[in-house]
Amino acid sequence: MYHIKKEFEALIADAKTEEDIKQIKAKFLGKKGKVSELFKQMGGLGDEQKKEFGKNINKLKQYIEDSLTNKQTQIKEIRKKESLEKESIDVTLPARRGFLGSIHPITKTIIEIEDIFKSMGFDVETGYEIEFDRYNFEMLNIPKEHPARDMQDTFYINDNVLLRTHTSPTQIRVMESKKPPVMFISPGKVYRRDSDITHSPMFHQVEGLLIDKDIHFSDLKGVLSDFLKIFFGDVPVRFRPSYFPFTEPSAEVDIGCIICGGKGCRVCSNTGYLEVLGCGMVHPNVLKNVNYPDEYNGFAFGLGVERFAMLKYGIDNIKLFFENDIRFLKQFS
Repeated sequence: MYHIKKEFEALIADAKTEEDIKQIKAKFLGKKGKVSELFKQMGGLGDEQKKEFGKNINKLKQYIEDSLTNKQTQIKEIRKKESLEKESIDVTLPARRGFLGSIHPITKTIIEIEDIFKSMGFDVETGYEIEFDRYNFEMLNIPKEHPARDMQDTFYINDNVLLRTHTSPTQIRVMESKKPPVMFISPGKVYRRDSDITHSPMFHQVEGLLIDKDIHFSDLKGVLSDFLKIFFGDVPVRFRPSYFPFTEPSAEVDIGCIICGGKGCRVCSNTGYLEVLGCGMVHPNVLKNVNYPDEYNGFAFGLGVERFAMLKYGIDNIKLFFENDIRFLKQFS
């Protein structure tokens, strides 16, 4: 038994890997191992000898098991230490500078627009992106088969449910829930089947509505002229007659081209002006649909946030807003 212990100690001392431990364990504790062979020799011994011999074998077996466990732990610690030394980090090296996030230019533009109108006394309301046809069209004086529906390429979910094509449905929902006067803007995402360098299937609008007694087109002109001059600077503003089914009279609003200073360029098609929003006095049918009293009237307007952001920051491709290119976005830090 003594020579088995000495042989084991010599092998365990030279063991360098977990595979070595595995082989030593099989040699001494396996079914055909040296300790197992000792147990077989007990058959020819007397009772007292068996007791003493068995006790010594168990002590040897326990010694071998404990030694194997300790050696395996040592090998693991050595391997861990070597691994850490190879993978160590030199803390004296200068750190890589991380990219700090920034507010997206669309969000920056919406915040600026909201701040200007809130300073004028407008509230901010939000609506639903999935809307009923009733609110998106019919209540806004655009009944079924109305030709104005062709102006907006709509994503329909079914005959009565759609992705809203403008933020105007919020006007109806607010007027249904609040008595006049009302004065608010409604920013949000809208959807149309349109896509090129200046259009996206999903884009952002800000809708505005003011309903009160004795509201005139001159009030509309004053509010929008002040807003545009605060947002773009001291630019000329002009109103052109236009058509929208939910306002009458209606107008398109232009500003002097901020690219060429009104001299004429490719962006403004050499007119010196850029169209930036649509507006008008709320159509009597719309007010009638929400049961507002006859003594109330008002105006509404709508603008595209992407267009305002492109003009504000000199961006010539709307897709840049949605590509998440860090080189583009970090410019707005």
